[in-house]
Amino acid sequence: MAATDTTRPAPFGAISIFRAVQGVSDLFAAIATWNDARVTRKALSKLSDRELDDIGLCRGDIDALTR
Repeated sequence: MAATDTTRPAPFGAISIFRAVQGVSDLFAAIATWNDARVTRKALSKLSDRELDDIGLCRGDIDALTR
């Protein structure tokens, strides 16, 4: 069995590019999370008090639930 040495440094700028791409990816993930919470909050706000009671919520729980 042959063994090879794989501990070589990253090419110049690779770490910076990776961090930039990761930052953009994190931004898109944060926007998607915010949008999901917004859609959920809007859908729950459209329900009547009776419907909210059926699923075990009250009107005051909506904001706390989507945070």
